[in-house]
Amino acid sequence: MASKLLRAVILGPPGSGKGTVCQRIAQNFGLQHLSSGHFLRENLKASTEVGDTAKQYLEKGLLVPDHVITRLMVSELETRSTEHWLLDGFPRTLVQAEALDRICDVDLVISLNIPFETLKDRLSRRWIHPSSGRVYNLDFNPPQVLGVDDITGEPLVQQEDDKPEAVAAKLRRYKDAAKPVIELYKSRGVLHQFSGTETNKIWPYVYTLFSNKIAPIQSKEAN
Repeated sequence: MASKLLRAVILGPPGSGKGTVCQRIAQNFGLQHLSSGHFLRENLKASTEVGDTAKQYLEKGLLVPDHVITRLMVSELETRSTEHWLLDGFPRTLVQAEALDRICDVDLVISLNIPFETLKDRLSRRWIHPSSGRVYNLDFNPPQVLGVDDITGEPLVQQEDDKPEAVAAKLRRYKDAAKPVIELYKSRGVLHQFSGTETNKIWPYVYTLFSNKIAPIQSKEAN
């Protein structure tokens, strides 16, 4: 028997506007936006067991392995068994998707397909507030004061891996890891793919899709 609670996943490469789409889904439909990056930062800050394990990899410039991210996310999801949620940044690999299967059935998966050139341009215009993970884009989400975080007033940085060559490598890595995840959800009939270059043009279709699954908590289509 399928759960009445909505279990949704959003997939998309860096720079795809995933964060913006997640925020809008959370605001309009009341889903908890669960970001693996956010939980990882929280655990690093709190020096939890998982955080300390992840730190050992990050300090060596390595990606945090599947089993560490999976442990982190599974424990977060277990505390949210009574909530509607939207997963962002997990599962990124087939191993993670299989681990998620063991604890719940995913009802809805959104995959954002954005042209490579658009992603490259967006990422080169991206600035980050390191301690919170807040992301600004000089074109469509600029900070109020150039180079400064809106909330803390701390300086923003541009990440090394937002430079063009690094972006190309990052997108290739994403594609290789995401392909089997996308195929898995496609084969189950829960995958919905959205293509385009502008989040505002993709959003109405995402809104309609979610409206068919869960009642909006407000009637306004975009904030």
